[in-house]
Amino acid sequence: MATTSAGLLPYRRRPATGLEVLLGHMGGPFWARKDAGSWTLLKGEIDPGEDPHAAALREASEELGMALPPSSGPDIELGEVRQRAGKTVLAWAREWPEPGPDLEQIASNTVEVEWPPRSGRRIEVPEIDRVAWLEPDDARRLVVSAQAAFVDRLEDALAR
Repeated sequence: MATTSAGLLPYRRRPATGLEVLLGHMGGPFWARKDAGSWTLLKGEIDPGEDPHAAALREASEELGMALPPSSGPDIELGEVRQRAGKTVLAWAREWPEPGPDLEQIASNTVEVEWPPRSGRRIEVPEIDRVAWLEPDDARRLVVSAQAAFVDRLEDALAR
């Protein structure tokens, strides 16, 4: 059965480079040496009965290991996408304040995975092993392919 996740796409506007979005690199040995397609919004599954936007904020906070900075205005609804494996992802964007929290100190929550595959051995890995601010073109190149639509939608919303 396909699941539904909710996520947050933090963004900031830089005088020198323009728009940047914050993505997380998926943790664990499978993703360790991968780059393109191994970055994601800060997201996770929605708990039963949970408001999707609240889930997006909770998941982003858990994956960063810190409280999110307060919003300077309403979050931007970015809609949904369906990923290749069938998962639906709902997303919102939030402007990140300057100066924001020190993202070098992220401490993502962990998840248990089977490694090596089909070995029966379980290990615990961080959901996100690092984060980076990326310009939109780089973000689209690195993010899970279906999630690139969120970058496009954010750019469209900010252009209005």
